[in-house]
Amino acid sequence: MARILLIEDDVPFCKLLEKFLIKKSFEVVTAFSGSEAKIKIKDTDFDLIMTDLRLPDYDGIQLMAEIKTINPNVPILLMTGYSDVSTAVKAIKNGATDYISKPFNPEEVLLVITNALAQEAIVIEDPTIVSKTVKKTTLQKGSSFIQGISAASLKLAEYIKLVSPTNMSVLVIGESGTGKEVIAKSIHENSARKNSNFIAVDCGSIPKELAASEFFGHVKGSFTGAIQDKIGFFEAANGGTIFLDEIGNLSYENQIQLLRALQERKIKPVGSNKEIAVDIRIITATNEDLREAVKNGDFREDLYHRINEFSIHSPSLLERSEDLMLFSDFFLEKSNQELNKNVIGFSEEVMSIFQNYRWPGNLRELQNCIKRATLLSPGDFIEKEALPVEFFQQEKIETTDFSLSENEREAIVEALSRTNHNKTEAAKLLKINRKTLYNKLKLYGIN
Repeated sequence: MARILLIEDDVPFCKLLEKFLIKKSFEVVTAFSGSEAKIKIKDTDFDLIMTDLRLPDYDGIQLMAEIKTINPNVPILLMTGYSDVSTAVKAIKNGATDYISKPFNPEEVLLVITNALAQEAIVIEDPTIVSKTVKKTTLQKGSSFIQGISAASLKLAEYIKLVSPTNMSVLVIGESGTGKEVIAKSIHENSARKNSNFIAVDCGSIPKELAASEFFGHVKGSFTGAIQDKIGFFEAANGGTIFLDEIGNLSYENQIQLLRALQERKIKPVGSNKEIAVDIRIITATNEDLREAVKNGDFREDLYHRINEFSIHSPSLLERSEDLMLFSDFFLEKSNQELNKNVIGFSEEVMSIFQNYRWPGNLRELQNCIKRATLLSPGDFIEKEALPVEFFQQEKIETTDFSLSENEREAIVEALSRTNHNKTEAAKLLKINRKTLYNKLKLYGIN
């Protein structure tokens, strides 16, 4: 259970936020002034500190600087009603992990806290190069898997945790660009095979005539161009994991060869009479419906069952919209490192554009967009001028469907009821963006 110090002089607001955080399984200690907070920091270790910008006896930024002298590694969140860009930049450069603007909604609070706790053990040497939110521990460890907070992401993480320790063959199903290889690598890294090779193969890029050689290797002189012996992917992955992406692109003949290798756990290089035993785990991925391909006779049913001992759905970015800014911050930090840039975060306008965009290319499109925008950004924040033109060519999301309706309040209540009070899903149902929904909830006094 993470322990949070909440520093806020508005007692009613402080108590309300304290109750909410306790309900979400956090241990919360409150302080109503900077002086009281400093005493508690000296006596108690905290995983996270949340402080108001304006306190009766302290300026929040000054307090942060003093906290950092006591505990330089503790993440600090700044709560402010004065959320102009200059304040945000100053706060981050003086040690804030992130800031959150009042009034804020519960989903936003949980997202920011989750991000901040993810970097608790990281020592930051130069705060001027920190992203507006956090440095992710996943980036520090060299892994690109991020556990989000959306329902789809939590289920994905649960399935990865369950299947990783086993030797079951896993089929990852999802749209292009959703990170299927990242999921496969995460399974490998959390398995007993993590110290052996992880070999990723794009089946769509291998000509069917060369597939056997690529998979199983060949001996010198076995065909024209075979000027030396070659080790195939399966032998290279021996003891580890082989990931076959877009497996549906394999020809029927190649499917037979693959099935035989999986059944017998033996391979025979092209041109050789010698069989080689292999101990590998197979993870496959596809963005098409293999069951339909089986019905149409394009994919072998026995191979389908062999590779699909356990299936995992790789959710699209639309399915995990609550994770959008978490992924954005991760890709921004990665881009900063690769491009030697110091971009802090995203302007409010860009964040709104991101949230209203449909992301047909999913995570791959998001990563490419942010890398390009990071390169083009001359200042501390990514502005809309750095975004690709397609962001401004899409159809505008209708936000007026219900705005003139006399039954607007009833429509919102009905949408919340149908989505079990999931505001993101309710906003989609109402065909309005989430920010508009929150404004209307406040207008109508709907909790």
